Amino acid sequence: MTVGRTRAKQDRAGKGGVKQFLPLLVHGDGAFAGQGVFAETLNLADIPGYTVGGTVHVIVNNLIGFTTTSRELHSSLFAAQLARRQDVPIFHVNAEDVDAVIRIARLALDYRYTFGSDVVVDLIGYRRHGHSEVDDPTITQPLIYKAIKEHPPLWEIYADDNGLQDARSRADGIKAELEAAQKRAGSIRKKPSLRQLPDYWDKYKGLRHKPQYEVETSVSSEELAQVTQRLTTFPASFHIHPKVGKLLEQRAEMGTGKRPVDYGMAEALAFGSLLKSGTPIRLSGQDSRRGTFNQRHSVLLDIENEQEYVPLEHISDGQARCQIYNSTLSEAGVLGFEYGYSRDYPETLVLWEAQFGDFANVAQAVIDQFIVSGEAKWDLLSGLVLLLPHGYEGQGPEHSSARIERFLQLAAFDNFQIAQPSTAAQYFHLLRRQALRPWRKPLVVFTPKSMLRHPEASSAIDQFSSGNFLRVRPDAEVHEARRILLCTGKIGHELRMERKKKKISDVAIAFVEQLYPFPETELAAELSRYPDAEIVWVQEEPSNMGALNYILPRLRRLAGDRPILSVKRSASPSPATGSAKAHDVEQKTILSLALTANGH
Repeated sequence: MTVGRTRAKQDRAGKGGVKQFLPLLVHGDGAFAGQGVFAETLNLADIPGYTVGGTVHVIVNNLIGFTTTSRELHSSLFAAQLARRQDVPIFHVNAEDVDAVIRIARLALDYRYTFGSDVVVDLIGYRRHGHSEVDDPTITQPLIYKAIKEHPPLWEIYADDNGLQDARSRADGIKAELEAAQKRAGSIRKKPSLRQLPDYWDKYKGLRHKPQYEVETSVSSEELAQVTQRLTTFPASFHIHPKVGKLLEQRAEMGTGKRPVDYGMAEALAFGSLLKSGTPIRLSGQDSRRGTFNQRHSVLLDIENEQEYVPLEHISDGQARCQIYNSTLSEAGVLGFEYGYSRDYPETLVLWEAQFGDFANVAQAVIDQFIVSGEAKWDLLSGLVLLLPHGYEGQGPEHSSARIERFLQLAAFDNFQIAQPSTAAQYFHLLRRQALRPWRKPLVVFTPKSMLRHPEASSAIDQFSSGNFLRVRPDAEVHEARRILLCTGKIGHELRMERKKKKISDVAIAFVEQLYPFPETELAAELSRYPDAEIVWVQEEPSNMGALNYILPRLRRLAGDRPILSVKRSASPSPATGSAKAHDVEQKTILSLALTANGH
């Protein structure tokens, strides 16, 4: 996170930013050797999208972690050995040699600024007391703590070595000052602020959502045509891949209304229109430049010399900065970096995309400890967007579920937003809403896979030049129904296709596009359209996963005396079956039960 914040500050400063801002990370020896996120962060040092001109790492090496000795902490002589994978200097220095520590600190800084490299300082010392005030270290390390007890404190050693005669009186004076300050602190009624946010945060809001935060997200047809033209052209000397060239031809037709707009083009139009109006874009993730599902192609490669051309960087004169990067094979390190970036560049639409939504579980610590709780813990806002491909297509347990249920469990007090847009236009408006409104909250988007190019999920171009993001997408085809199916994502399209195939006219299907904050008003309005219809929640996920346990209590409150039924897979320890044939049977059963049978 610190390195990401540094990159944001450097980008904001422009030329010379690398010299102005230096990331300094302080590690414990056990954490540096044992926590994978530090290896991931070290590996970002020279990756183009993540360089900061070198990070200074200081390992406060006590040779012990809580109650664990160094021989149990790492399989190497030094905790700093992790950094040997890279061509960076590692300085081991005796923490009791004050002058040596100062010399090494200066040398580390000089090296960083001269060579733009990471530097590691392994500050080897000891911990005089236990891990906390109540911890007695003599229980687990009796011999070393017997030696430490008999060893003089550093200030005495330094005073004796340098012949400082008044050291005792100076130490007593400093101790008295600290004790007096502690007493004064106890009498202060108002808790002092720990930090002052920079001015660029002044126009952004947190806390609960308010209607006045909403903004217009549509873009005129003229501007959409202009952006389309820039998105689908490239230099005459550029040798385009035939398949990509065909894609650009199709996108040119999409942007001018000659064919429906798919998700990839909807995203490009959102990005292009935002860049044109002054909103910077930063997107990163594994294979994000092309897109895991071949849907983005934000960076064009000349097939003869591999020179790059990025259409989004050429939308208009004076446009905002556009950064789209492939990341290392990392989730926790990269997501932490992007969260940090969003903290110091709130004007930027910062997005991280998982290769598959399931992979976000590798970054769960970053999500839990920072993204969803940073405002509650520290009053610090972020507008970071997580793009998590989600959907059951028979690809197995590790390529199906972005774990909707986990994010819903973390939702409280409008701390972040959870959405699953069902159409390209909805995705377009959702991205623009996130960038343009002053309400700065993280956004988790469950994005499609098989529906990326499906006609049912595509949108007419006029849906981009009018309207806004709909938190609930109503059924425009059925006006009287014996049953209303509520769902989110791909399953809704499958239900509508199956309804059409079976020529069913008395079952309405509505999409809950925003799961959190819960769209109570819009959902109540949709239910009121069908006052006599039974209400059924339908989901692809097993009954112990997905939105089921979150949505049912809220539906019951809205429905009053009307019964609430549900159709879903049986509870399972695995998100999905590994058999494509079993998946097809399950999916067909869900569709049949939802449309024709009694709910469960």
